[in-house]
Amino acid sequence: MRDRREYAEPFRIKMVEPVQLIPREERRRKIEEAGFNVFRLRSSEVFIDLLTDSGTSAMSQSGWAALLQGDEAYAGSSSYEEMKETVQDIFGYPHVVPTHQGRAAENILMTMLVQPGDRVPGNMHFDTTEGHIMLNRAEPVNLVVQEGYRISSDAPFKGNIDLQRLEEELDSNGDRIPFVLLTITCNNNGGQPVSMQNIRDTAELTRKYDVPLFFDAARFAENAHFIRERESGYEGVEIRDIAREMFSWGDGCTMSAKKDGLVNIGGFLALRDEDLYHRAIQWQIPFEGYITYGGMAGRDMQAMAVGLREVIDEQYLQDRIGQVRYLAEGLAHRGVPVIEPPGGHGVFIDARQVFPHIPQRDFPAQALVVQLYLEGGVRGVELGTSAFGRTDPDTGEMQYPELELVRLAIPRRVYTDRHMDRVVEAAAAVLERGGEVRGLQLVREAPVLRHFTAEFARLP
Repeated sequence: MRDRREYAEPFRIKMVEPVQLIPREERRRKIEEAGFNVFRLRSSEVFIDLLTDSGTSAMSQSGWAALLQGDEAYAGSSSYEEMKETVQDIFGYPHVVPTHQGRAAENILMTMLVQPGDRVPGNMHFDTTEGHIMLNRAEPVNLVVQEGYRISSDAPFKGNIDLQRLEEELDSNGDRIPFVLLTITCNNNGGQPVSMQNIRDTAELTRKYDVPLFFDAARFAENAHFIRERESGYEGVEIRDIAREMFSWGDGCTMSAKKDGLVNIGGFLALRDEDLYHRAIQWQIPFEGYITYGGMAGRDMQAMAVGLREVIDEQYLQDRIGQVRYLAEGLAHRGVPVIEPPGGHGVFIDARQVFPHIPQRDFPAQALVVQLYLEGGVRGVELGTSAFGRTDPDTGEMQYPELELVRLAIPRRVYTDRHMDRVVEAAAAVLERGGEVRGLQLVREAPVLRHFTAEFARLP
């Protein structure tokens, strides 16, 4: 095994939750009963849960204390005011629409602005974003730079949007583009960051065409950390100041606080324009709740205010991203092909290199997810053909995604590096016996976001 990290976690553990690794034969039975879909497993059947970093963080003692201070007033909650002031301070947007989670903020934004036949360009839309666009009968358009598709490229900002392609899209389809959406960090291709220069250039381009620019800000602090670490001129700049500059170039953002909000539930839509805010609350009130709670309890808003302040601490970010790096280096050391350089919230394995004998039509990434669970009780998530494959409505042929990945998303402040070592051992065992693994076939699927509920069977 490689060397340990050079620094210790900037926290002490005060409470623990027991976990256990159930026997392999029982794991085999459970995954078969789940239709080879790890979403359908019970958490008690999982040893190390890297399905998502969304809502799985450990809150700090300050976060837990904040829960007891929540103001549960239906209207005019002081906890909402605390959350709103924190968002205004970090993000710089005056209008804050609380929602129960990020996808609710997406739903409000899409419902307001997206019409059938529209095209919504972005660097790489994540699954719920694509789902909301498609539910509005519009087309998600992914325009990430070509380096973003190269597994082993060491480009520092592989989440950047391709400005030339974006201008071509704006020039040819400008009247069908309600806004441009930058996801920071870019989830689909490894949690890769977007540079400040790319954000600035994108803003200038969208302003030229009079098209709004929004951010998916779920992992904004991790993106700011990479700017500080990799982009000239930002060495030593405070994370809060980098965040304020990032968002100064946009018109608003959606936020799943279940990621960089360091809480287990909650989100918001933040807007610069007052008229747009008044349109947003027309959708918020019937579907989420009144404007000062929007689907959240006061205690959750109080805790979110604490989490948003904690997440911009550089010591926290150094440890957070350091653990992701530690796992990536361990996997690479054992020959497991991972996206390089590692991103901010998880490690992404290239399933096509692990299982070169399994064609995309047989779901190699899903097969890898299953094998990781069988080997070590590790639950990851498929980001490949199951999540992003789509049938062409004109030809009826399957359109395969360019990347076939398994994401190991690390919950914040939850697992130790020794857990990461166990993940490495499980992945190395899968790699060693990779040629024996068979692909999967779909048994049942939903028309949108099928990977959450799909059922599979093992191919003969």
